Formats: sequence, C-alpha cells, structure tokens
Amino acid sequence: MTSSPAHAVPLSTRSAAVLAVASLAGLMMLCWPLLLRVPDSARIDPPFLFLALLPVVIAVVLAEISEGGMDPRVLAILGVLSAINAILRGISPGTAGVELTFFLLILAGRVFGPGFGFVLGCTSLFASALMTAGVGPWLPFQMLVSAWVGMGAGLLPRRATGRVEIAMLVAYGVVAAYAFGLLMNLSGWPFMLGIQVPGHEGSLSYVPGAPLLENLQRFGVYTLVTSTGSWDTGRAITNTVALVVLGPAVLTTLRRAARRAIVTVG
Repeated sequence: MTSSPAHAVPLSTRSAAVLAVASLAGLMMLCWPLLLRVPDSARIDPPFLFLALLPVVIAVVLAEISEGGMDPRVLAILGVLSAINAILRGISPGTAGVELTFFLLILAGRVFGPGFGFVLGCTSLFASALMTAGVGPWLPFQMLVSAWVGMGAGLLPRRATGRVEIAMLVAYGVVAAYAFGLLMNLSGWPFMLGIQVPGHEGSLSYVPGAPLLENLQRFGVYTLVTSTGSWDTGRAITNTVALVVLGPAVLTTLRRAARRAIVTVG
C-alpha cells in the first residue's frame, strides 16, 4: 500500500495562511466566553454575530482553497464523497455515539490532503444537515470542527504505510472522536443554564467572569459526565472498527481515484 504521490487539492502559501487564520478565528469563536471578564450578575447571550460571521469565514476559506485549481474530476470525487457521507450520517444519526461520517472523512483527508479534507468536512456536514433537517445555529460549528478533522488527517506523516498507517489513522480517529465532542460541547455549554448532573454537587453551568481554571474545571466535568463516556466513546469505537475493517480497501480505492485526478500547481 503506497501513499498518494500528491494532493488532489494543493494548498498555495496564501491558501494555507488563510486556512490557518480562519481556523484561529473559529477557535476563538468557540473559546471566547472563557476569556471574558464580566460582573458575576451579567448574562452572556449566544454570539449571534459570531454565528453570522462563521459561515462567511468558511465560505472565504473554501473559495481560497478552490482557487488553487480544483479539477472537474476532483469536484466529482468531492461530490460523491459528500453524498456518501451525508447518507452515512443519515443512517447512523449518532445513536449511542455510532457515527459513520468520520472514518470516510479521515481516509479522504489522508489520501487527498488537508485542503480536500477541510472542504469535504464542510460539504459533508452541510449536505447531511439538509438531508436530516439538522440545520440550526450549531451547523456552522459542526462544519468547522468536521473540516478540522479532515484537514488534520491530511497533515499526518505521509511515510507511514500498511499496518502502521492503519494504526496511525485509528489513533487519530480516536483522538478526533473525543475532540469533536469536546469542541461541540464548548460551542453550546456557556449558554446552558442550571446544569445539574446526578451524583455531582453544585451546578456545572458556565459562570460569567469566573476565573478561567474554574470554568474549565466545570466544563471538563460536564463533558466527562455527559459526553466523553457515552457519545464520544461510541464515536471512537465506531471510527476504530470502520478504519480497521474498511480502511485498507477504501484507501486503495481512493488512491486509485487520486492518481487520475491529481492537480499540479503552476
């Protein structure tokens, strides 16, 4: 099993810079409530301006990446993989953490590169949201975090092959499963009031103006109790099984397609 000789969606220096800046902006949109210093009695409302800006940021990144030259064959592959991922998400809507969306995203990012992985993460989640009526204020964050998952897979070391490569992808899939759950929890946790968990004394809600470490501790416990041991672990197990069982065959198929759709940068 050999690595793909090049990326199907090459990133120019400018595109990589735009991607880095947009990722930093997205991270700030997730983390900003933790950095606020406001009176204890103040109320923090959902960042509607951020929610409006985030799709714009994503659109700018997609436009910048595609400017590098998306061959029609690459667009066709992107469309097919986006449709497959949307269908997979429709038939595995996260029940008990069983989600089949991410293993294909990871494999495609691995083969086609970080630019393609970023775009596929956005288009897959957008298409699946349209199919499952899952459009809401959470969608831009789901698109962005999924884009990071695909991009990260494309940034993994290229030299790994065979069983070592599958083991590396499995490890990445486990980390990505927990990271996705953590970041998506962070996108909504600051705006949930009166969070009470059986067996835990006191509220786990975000406290505006509280020290960063205190809010991080509350968030850590909230995520651990409500997500890490259930949904996120189920997602990690699903990624592991899918990558081990289907990974080698899917990688071979995707690499065969990549060899016919490589785009070179002039």
